[in-house]
Amino acid sequence: MAAPKKPSKISDEHKVKLAAGRDQSRSVARYLEALETHRPKQGRKRSAETVAKQLSATELSLKGATGITRLELLQAQRDLKAEAERLSDSVDIAALEAAFVKVARAYGERKGINYGTWRDFGVAADVLKKAGIARTRSTGATK
Repeated sequence: MAAPKKPSKISDEHKVKLAAGRDQSRSVARYLEALETHRPKQGRKRSAETVAKQLSATELSLKGATGITRLELLQAQRDLKAEAERLSDSVDIAALEAAFVKVARAYGERKGINYGTWRDFGVAADVLKKAGIARTRSTGATK
């Protein structure tokens, strides 16, 4: 019978690198999630006050509504409540962006993510420039 394998030990240096990778991933993930959640939409921006007014008007209209009208008003009410919730969430995008800028280049190099992919996701060009991620030419070929 073969001797049982001894558990391999991870060096302290390797542990530090693993922790750094987790920290980078966490910073990148938080920034990208905030971008997706707070992506600006086309048209006029609505304030929390405007949404609250529309919500109360919708709730008043619901009292006498029946059938399809009631169904549509219930959906509008649900949508307005979700929008009010989103507007009340205070996310410090600047802090998330600063953390992202510190690690994005190293993270991208480690994971093989190029400039175009960051841009396709919606990361602004000026943020990538601050992070030191250079614009690259695409040859159309993949590795």
